[in-house]
Amino acid sequence: MQQRQNKVYRNLFVEAGFEKEAVEKRLEEIRQFYFYGGETERVYFPVGDDMAYICDTGNNDARTEGMSYGMMLCVQLDMKEEFDRLWKWAKTYMWMPEGWNEGYFAWSCALDGTKNDNGPAPDGEEFFAMALFFASHRWGDGEGIFNYSKEAREILRACLHKGQDGRTGTTMWNLENHQILFVPGVDFTDPSYHLPHFYELFALWADEEDREFFRIAAKKSREYLAKACHPVTGFSAEYAEFDGSPMKRPLSWTTDRHDWFYSDSYLTAANIGLDYEWFGVDEGQRAAADAIQRYLLPALQKNQYHIYEVDGTVVADEVMHPVAITATVAQASLAAQGDQWKEWVRQFFATPLRTDSRRYYDNCLYFFAFLALSGNYKAW
Repeated sequence: MQQRQNKVYRNLFVEAGFEKEAVEKRLEEIRQFYFYGGETERVYFPVGDDMAYICDTGNNDARTEGMSYGMMLCVQLDMKEEFDRLWKWAKTYMWMPEGWNEGYFAWSCALDGTKNDNGPAPDGEEFFAMALFFASHRWGDGEGIFNYSKEAREILRACLHKGQDGRTGTTMWNLENHQILFVPGVDFTDPSYHLPHFYELFALWADEEDREFFRIAAKKSREYLAKACHPVTGFSAEYAEFDGSPMKRPLSWTTDRHDWFYSDSYLTAANIGLDYEWFGVDEGQRAAADAIQRYLLPALQKNQYHIYEVDGTVVADEVMHPVAITATVAQASLAAQGDQWKEWVRQFFATPLRTDSRRYYDNCLYFFAFLALSGNYKAW
C-alpha cells in the first residue's frame, strides 16, 4: 500500500552533509546491532518458532514500552516476521483478557512471560495501536491476532471506553480534557506520552464514534506540550499536572522524584520533532525544539550532560541515559527553526550505540531518532 499522501520525508543527515549511501549503511548496521548483534548489543530475543521479546537489559524484563517500540521499528523496516513474533509474545503473555484491566497489557513481564504487574502503561497501548495500523496498511490484515487493524481498534476502544457500558476499569485518557494519563485512574499525565501525530491518524482509523475525540486530542496535546516545556530550556518533567507544571505531589507507589528532566522526559522533544515532520502543525510546541537544542548545546560539545530541574538547575552529574539525550534532542531537529540543528545531527551520527547493561532504552531512542532523521520513520 502506498504511504499516506505519498509524502516526501526529509533526510536531515543528507541535508547536514552526509552521503546518502553512508546513511543507508549506518541504518543497516543499527538494524543488525539491535536485532541480531552479540550478547552486549542486541535486545531482540526470539522464543521458539513464532515469538520474540525485546529485553529491558537494565531491568531484565520485557515491557510494553519496548515491545511496542520493537513492533514500530519492525513495521518501519518491513520486518514482518519479527513484528509478528513480538506481537504474539505480547498478546500471549502481556494482554489481560479479563478483570479490572481487561483489554489492556501488563506493563512488565518476566522473560518467561510471567506478569510482574497487572497494571498497564498507556504509552505501550498507543504504540501497539499505531504499529498495528501501520502493519495493516503495509502488509494487509491476516487472521486471528494478525488481523492488525481489528486489534488496533480494540485497543483504542478499551482505552476510551473502560468503565462504561458495563465494562470494568478506567480509561487511559481523561475524557474531559483529552489528555492521556500516566496510568489509568490518576489525575496527572506524562508529557512524553503525548503523541499528537498518532492521534491525527487514530482520528482516521479508530472506531468512527471515537474519531472526533482523537482529532481534538491531537490539538490539545500540541497545546499541552507548549505549556509543559520550559520556555528557556525546552525541558519537560517526567510527570506533570494537566496545566503542564511538574507534578510534585507524593505518590503511594514510589518515593522517587519525577518532577525533573530525566529519562521519560527525553522523549518529549523527539515526539515534537516527529509530529512536526508528519503534520507540520504548530500550536506553540515547536519552540521547545529550538530551546532545548540551544540550552544543551554546550553540554553536547563537552559530552557532559546532567540531571536537571526543568528550569535548568543542575541536580546531579550522574546521567543514566546520555545517548538517549543526544538522540532525542537531535530528533527535535525536525521541528527546529534555528541553525544549531546541524551540529546536533552531525554529533548524533558520530555517537555509537551503547553496549552495556543500560543499552536498551538509549538504543531504542537512538534507533527511532536515526529512522526519523534519515526520512525512514513514516506514517504508513
